Amino acid sequence: MNKQYVLEQAVPALNTTVSVSVVIPVFNEVESLPLLHRALQESLGDLPSTWEVVYVDDGSSDGSLHVLESLAAEDSKHIRVVALRRNFGQTAAIAAGIDHARGAIIVLMDADLQNDPADIPMLLEKIAEGYDMVSGWRKARKDKFITRTLPSNIANWLISRVTGVVLHDYGCTLKAYRREVISGFRLYGEMHRFIPAYAGYVGAKITEVPVTHHPRKFGQTSYGLERTLKVILDLFTVKYLIGYVHKPIYLFGGAGIGLVGLGSLGFVFLLTRKLLYHGVIVDSPFFLTSIMLFIMGFQSILMGLIAEVMVRTYHESQAKPTYNVRWVISGDKQESKE
Repeated sequence: MNKQYVLEQAVPALNTTVSVSVVIPVFNEVESLPLLHRALQESLGDLPSTWEVVYVDDGSSDGSLHVLESLAAEDSKHIRVVALRRNFGQTAAIAAGIDHARGAIIVLMDADLQNDPADIPMLLEKIAEGYDMVSGWRKARKDKFITRTLPSNIANWLISRVTGVVLHDYGCTLKAYRREVISGFRLYGEMHRFIPAYAGYVGAKITEVPVTHHPRKFGQTSYGLERTLKVILDLFTVKYLIGYVHKPIYLFGGAGIGLVGLGSLGFVFLLTRKLLYHGVIVDSPFFLTSIMLFIMGFQSILMGLIAEVMVRTYHESQAKPTYNVRWVISGDKQESKE
């Protein structure tokens, strides 16, 4: 199986018109864009397959959109520009880029020149080897340690532990995906960094490769330590979506049984103390605590049952499957159904 075959045959059902789409969210990067596109042309120009670059202007106020319009006029064959009405954030910009991309392979990268376009062919080579997702790893990261690298390392460890998809660098935007493994879910909040976890959830074959990371040349980063808190909060959502969204009764019911069990233990303790030591039951603080735990547990189980009904309504009303097919073998033919 050669590289050209893999890139062209990844998702035949999507009627893709190009093989590779590079999606780049842009926010106030007016100085970086000409250099970035020149580097992209040098990197992608020798690919054996068709390609495009989808720039998503996320409400820039420094003239970035005008630069993108000029670049698109000069290279209309390879550039698509999606201009958002205001600044919606990086996750929304990435989602818009994916929606408007026509490629069977989606490559994500930043516009600040810290990601190196020369690494894209390496990612595509790994895709050609049969991987569904290739994640960049900024092994020699060129950011401030205390405010950027250290919080990122902590977040990477935490996300890997919670989701089960172990990567060194969830925060590196430079990643390549087969389109089918990032279809079927929407991105909200700061969820773009969790795309590998969603891909792993549908059974994607994932690998990681070291990539070049350059110091920032222009402007200032808009991310700080407060972003770590957002990541932690989003991680709760991701864990629920990949672990319990199809069977919420396991989460709510499990918590409910635990609470009912604690409440029951409280009643057993009070009854035992009453029989052996003639202690009080109703006037004891353990009595009220046990009642509250018992009621909370019962309510949690009921919430789980309601969530189960909602999940079934969601899937059945929209005819959404609860599975993801990689291949169908029929006779002597093997067809992709993703």
